[in-house]
Amino acid sequence: MQYGVCNLGIVPIRLEPTDTSEMVTQALYGDFFKVLEQRKKWSRIRFAYDKYEGWIDNKQYLEIEEEQYQILSQSDINLSKDLIQFVSDEANSIYPIPLGSDLNCLDLLNQKFEGNKIIEKSDKSNIIDTSFLYLNTPYLWGGKTPFGIDCSGFTQMVYKLNGYHLLRDASQQATQGVALSFIEESEPGDLAFFDNADGDIVHVGIIMEDNYIIHAHGKVRIDRLDHSGIYNIDKNLHTHRLRVIKKII
Repeated sequence: MQYGVCNLGIVPIRLEPTDTSEMVTQALYGDFFKVLEQRKKWSRIRFAYDKYEGWIDNKQYLEIEEEQYQILSQSDINLSKDLIQFVSDEANSIYPIPLGSDLNCLDLLNQKFEGNKIIEKSDKSNIIDTSFLYLNTPYLWGGKTPFGIDCSGFTQMVYKLNGYHLLRDASQQATQGVALSFIEESEPGDLAFFDNADGDIVHVGIIMEDNYIIHAHGKVRIDRLDHSGIYNIDKNLHTHRLRVIKKII
């Protein structure tokens, strides 16, 4: 088994081993993974954080030893806190990294970071404040940063920044936590999931106070939430059908 770490700020992870293939998620600086299959130009990887799989360009990660992978796996929370920051190497080269990058790899990569860090788990009450960091971020399929994000990337990153693990896709996240029977039982920070005509869960958002929800739909936005689903206050119509509410924390 081989192992790797993302040493660049934001790297696309593809469905197939080609630059023209769909981006299914992104590797942020410090993300580490197992290399399941390695070809001449591409590798199929499985992230340690959420076990998500996809293809990464071999030029956009560094190989590490199993021992280094295990050390990273056992590390405490250590994330970049600002929208954009920088790490530097011994040659004084600068690398931009986005919000939520994992800084536990700094020693391994012989790099320095002098910005603000998140080093401890936060209370559930901080979830909504964190979600506002992504407000108006444009929707991007597979995205995980304030420069472009999808619905489940948004919820995963907001929870990650507060020290809580979510899986990658909305359908996977819906398997976590405890289901609630009514919206009235929910608290700010709980997750609401929405399905399509086939009954497949295709969307997720974070519940706020007073029957509002913040979610990624066109952009990260705030809409009304009722027993039917999400009511878009700009279009004056329901855009998503409510399936289940989950308490993760």
